[in-house]
Amino acid sequence: QVQLEESGGGLVEPGGSLRLSCAASGRTVNSHAMGWFRQAPGKEREIVAAINWSGGKTYYADSMEGRFYITRDNAKNTVYLQINTLRRDDTAVYYCAANTNDNTGNYYYKESDYNYWGHGTQVTISS
Repeated sequence: QVQLEESGGGLVEPGGSLRLSCAASGRTVNSHAMGWFRQAPGKEREIVAAINWSGGKTYYADSMEGRFYITRDNAKNTVYLQINTLRRDDTAVYYCAANTNDNTGNYYYKESDYNYWGHGTQVTISS
């Protein structure tokens, strides 16, 4: 079993930055792909970014590239999402997820590829 706990969300003014963290416990995720998703009010959950087990391969949704950065620290069993130049439409609940079923070294961008999810952290962008 893997437990994922997101943190770092909050209320931020437009133009600001945030770093979200996703700490894994119960079992190491060092050899597994991880991803960040978000769900805005009234919308479906969407992929933000994904990273393979080593951090050497990353994926960003088209609309996210340039302001979002996914990294991981396997020594800390933690994945991060840096978000810069925050905009009001970044307001959403941000979730991290782990794929513990595959060890190919790839990243994954579909929700159905992930078998463990955190409860999410709220990010609200408002002045």
